[in-house]
Amino acid sequence: MAALLWRPVGRYGLRGRLGPQLCIRHAVPLGTSAKEDMERYRNKSAGLNRPISPHVTIHSWSLPMAMSISHRATGIALSAGVSLFGLSALLLPGTFESHLELVKALCLGPVLIHSAKFALAFPFMFHTWNGIQHLMWDLGRGLTTPQVTRSAVAVLVLSVLSSAGLAAL
Repeated sequence: MAALLWRPVGRYGLRGRLGPQLCIRHAVPLGTSAKEDMERYRNKSAGLNRPISPHVTIHSWSLPMAMSISHRATGIALSAGVSLFGLSALLLPGTFESHLELVKALCLGPVLIHSAKFALAFPFMFHTWNGIQHLMWDLGRGLTTPQVTRSAVAVLVLSVLSSAGLAAL
């Protein structure tokens, strides 16, 4: 309430001391329109033989870039998988044991079962190890390009080894 009462007093005091000429004297005229800026940029780029989109030629795929995209993709896949598993537990008749017996009755073989276990464990382990890498980056460690590449390789190796270990259980 007090702030509302002081507002007119402050405005009157600033207007009285600074005057309207201060605002006009230091005002910056509006520049060109966005369309004119884009045309000027395109003409300059065409004169220098630059590509229209720099992503085509300048940015090539790197391991850290692919790891970042994969981290997001595994997060989405894990979230969707958990949601589908929960919905199926609610909607399908029977218990978990009955569904497990159904899978055992299919006689799939150890190679296929271990491959399926690995396929289920890998996104979880990759997302976990890559999340730890991101936490280290948040602490300010390992941010140089060689360190980022080494940590990306370490994340991939740890993901494969830990997924293979979980699949062997």
